[in-house]
Amino acid sequence: MTRLRKTFLLIILLTGIFAKPAGFGQTNSKKEKAITHLQGAEGSYLTVEEAMKQYGLTGLSVVVFENYEVAWSRTWGHKSAERKEKIDHETAFSTASISKPITATLLVMLAEKGLIDLDTPVNKYLKRWKLEENDLTRETPVTFRHLLSHTAGTTQHGFADFYLGDDVPSLLESVQGKLPRYDQPVHVVSKPGTVWNYSGGGYSVAQMALEDHLGKTLPELAEEYLFRPLGMNHTTMYQDGHAKFLSNVAKVHNEQGEVIKTGIPICPQTAASAMWSTPTDMAKLLIELQLALAARPSKVISTKVAKRVTAVETTRGVGGWSMGWERYHRMGNRSWFSHGGANTGTGGHIYATMEDGNGIAFFGNGPNGVRIPVLDKLRNSIIRAHSWKKPNPYLARVMEIDDSAQKRMVGLYISPFQELMSIEWKDGKLWIPEFAGQPTAELYRIAENSYGMDEYGLLFQYQEVEGVSSLAMVVEGDTEGPVFSLSKIADDPIQPLELFKSGKIEELKMLYANLPFPDSAKEQFINGQGYRFLQSREVEAAIATFEINVSFFPNSANAYDSLGEGYLLQGNKAKAKRNYEKSLELDPSNENAKKVLKEKL
Repeated sequence: MTRLRKTFLLIILLTGIFAKPAGFGQTNSKKEKAITHLQGAEGSYLTVEEAMKQYGLTGLSVVVFENYEVAWSRTWGHKSAERKEKIDHETAFSTASISKPITATLLVMLAEKGLIDLDTPVNKYLKRWKLEENDLTRETPVTFRHLLSHTAGTTQHGFADFYLGDDVPSLLESVQGKLPRYDQPVHVVSKPGTVWNYSGGGYSVAQMALEDHLGKTLPELAEEYLFRPLGMNHTTMYQDGHAKFLSNVAKVHNEQGEVIKTGIPICPQTAASAMWSTPTDMAKLLIELQLALAARPSKVISTKVAKRVTAVETTRGVGGWSMGWERYHRMGNRSWFSHGGANTGTGGHIYATMEDGNGIAFFGNGPNGVRIPVLDKLRNSIIRAHSWKKPNPYLARVMEIDDSAQKRMVGLYISPFQELMSIEWKDGKLWIPEFAGQPTAELYRIAENSYGMDEYGLLFQYQEVEGVSSLAMVVEGDTEGPVFSLSKIADDPIQPLELFKSGKIEELKMLYANLPFPDSAKEQFINGQGYRFLQSREVEAAIATFEINVSFFPNSANAYDSLGEGYLLQGNKAKAKRNYEKSLELDPSNENAKKVLKEKL
């Protein structure tokens, strides 16, 4: 594609259509760059509206900031598919897990004020309940630092959503394990400080310790120290039914574009997933952190706090994790701090560069499979259009890829996060098709067994141990050692969906059979793949995947429950009923199967 055509497609200036959020002063019209074309399949392009229609996203709101100021903002779609009321710049969304880094930032601020100590055993702050000690915690007690960086070894990954009229559990009941998904209290399963394990339960423990110690709720503390001082007038941690809950909110939707129950989820685990906010308010907070990182005048966050809360605590993930923030070493060859959030039927992501004051905040009121593809494409277009990409130093060291290197590298890989990544050989080059939200990119050989990608500030290092191939992802000059490794599971780079569409069901079954997981993790992965297909509306592929899972695990009630859901979405009620009944036979306590059989079959 010529440079002129790229510019025409990706950077089109639209004048007079973007609202300038209040409180940020005047913005330069040259920065009001509209991203009207998003990259689609095989070089095609979609407008934002076309992408939303294609994936079924009800509403979308975005703010882009540059050089520590809002450059532009835009909204599309509706708050609710039922009422067709348009989203505006003051419409708040359920931010889900984005609550975590905001909570972490608040706690580090309170530590600077001497109100808590991040390295004191958290049980010294807890009054209503104690985190049970065991052999793992006696020498290394759990602290706020561990909890906020997901290195406490605590259980409970995430939580179910509730709605007005439901039997909503309390925070105490949440940590006690008296809620859906969990029947045990939050407890420690690895030595604190040694293993990264994402834990909403850990954030609930931190919330309880903070509230017990200071005698104020997290919503009160967040409002007092962050939201009110920063003018975040459309942000709250109070929930639906509370007098301080917001009135202008986007409702949550399922894969069919229908409003779920009341449309407004309630999350009693405030620190983990309860905050509501707008992209504009999130931009205010992100810019405040960036100004503090640059030692420029900021309102409430000091440089010490900003550096402490974004410093890498563990090298898990693509760049590591700090106390609350995920650190990225990708997207335009820059270093970012960020976090995503996904409650049922809604969510978004916030990104901010560690330098230069650039970033994006956006939310959409649709489920993951509907929302994420649109947001990822929009994010990539924004980065290109604003010319945020920096030169990649690896590209000065490019070497020829010979036949042996090609043979080693081509194949299908799986990450520790159970994401599949292909490496293909096409037109004399190695390529990684779209992976983890990044567009297709060329893989360059820059040393004997090291490979780099433009956009990513990291390396893939090929390793072979006892005949097992893997790619270690390494960040140069920032964190030490490998970030994580991807295991090679097949020499053929073809992905499960391609295998299904090519009619290669036996090959698909063999791929799943050879996964390097214990049975429990294998069952979970195959089930997750099926739901990924459901989210992308590949119902037939989902059913085939669920059928394979049932054949591997014929005594799993969950496998039959998922297969029943697939058939129900297909419209085959007879097979759906048969599989839900089998699930209930294997697990008589399966409330979901009981409900579906009663209400839909």
